Amino acid sequence: MDKVIFITGATASNKSYFAVWLAKKINGEIINADSRQVYKYLDIGSGKITKKEQKGIKHYLLSIANPKRNYSLGKWLKDVEKAIKEIKNKNKIPIICGGTILYLKAFKEGWVLPEVKPDYKLRRKLEKLSNEELYKILLNLDKERAANIQKENKRRLIRAIEIAYKLGKVPKLTKKPKYDVLVLAPKVDFEKLEKRIYKRLIRRVNGIIKEIKKLRKIGLSFKRIISFGLEYEWFGKYVKGEIELKNAIDKCYKDIRRFAKKQIRELNKLDYVIWFKNKNELLKLVKDFLKNED
Repeated sequence: MDKVIFITGATASNKSYFAVWLAKKINGEIINADSRQVYKYLDIGSGKITKKEQKGIKHYLLSIANPKRNYSLGKWLKDVEKAIKEIKNKNKIPIICGGTILYLKAFKEGWVLPEVKPDYKLRRKLEKLSNEELYKILLNLDKERAANIQKENKRRLIRAIEIAYKLGKVPKLTKKPKYDVLVLAPKVDFEKLEKRIYKRLIRRVNGIIKEIKKLRKIGLSFKRIISFGLEYEWFGKYVKGEIELKNAIDKCYKDIRRFAKKQIRELNKLDYVIWFKNKNELLKLVKDFLKNED
């Protein structure tokens, strides 16, 4: 099995910084594992790494998808596989970096997803429904999948309905791991993380607002912008004129803080996540892992 390093962690925990630093040390290249950063034009609001911050390290799967259409987990898994092959062909080490825990679990555990092509006509109909209405539809189609889905995640509800319509039900998840994956996450004191989240948000407010206005100009609806969540939800509502700026900042900060807590809680449930305190500890863990490279 090919060895792959996966750096994950809470938002604002300096994942990208550690990934770039590590890539320099071990001759690596980086693959994005953030579900918003795959989209073009979602730069400031998604916290996408800048060219300057990349420090010459090649990054894959950043800004590759049209924000008008959903980019699926299945697509990401296929694209990751291609990127890993490209990196290995250059005799470099693949480092995946991002905080989308669904991506982490699917990649590490080797999820085999059903091959069902997107039905855009059906999706447009389903988009008009509320999460509660979508959940009721899924419940009628497939009780088992409905029992294990995040009710608040509209995209996953729509995808599950799409698969259930096509196959009669959502097939039971099978797992066939393809890679030997070392999963690492920076350990951060939560009080420090809260302060970092707030400072980062305040620093980015004007940029996020400009970005949302640009997204409107290229044809994205407010509904679509808001669906990307967190910064796009609250500042989208501000640009739309629904809420005051102070309210947008306060609500957004609370939501990002809640999101970071959820990420940490979810990662703590995964026994394969190793937490590191600093760069030296990170490098030692990686070197020990790579020692037994076939």
